[in-house]
Amino acid sequence: MTLIDIYLDACSLDCPLPLLKAKQALNRMESGQVLEVLATDVGSWRDFEVFAQQSGNTLLLSEEQDARYRYLLKKK
Repeated sequence: MTLIDIYLDACSLDCPLPLLKAKQALNRMESGQVLEVLATDVGSWRDFEVFAQQSGNTLLLSEEQDARYRYLLKKK
């Protein structure tokens, strides 16, 4: 089980706000900490995947259940 350091509820925010809020949270975090993001924006699925690849942060989990998306990002 992964320890969550910061939790971000981005539900009901439209693109690009879930990713923008996640980036802001990551900027305040220390290396190795884990951010959990909940979102309802369907476009966030691709956004978080691409962001993790480009930023060097690790996408530990991306899952969808009942039109809600959950992401775990580990800060590099």
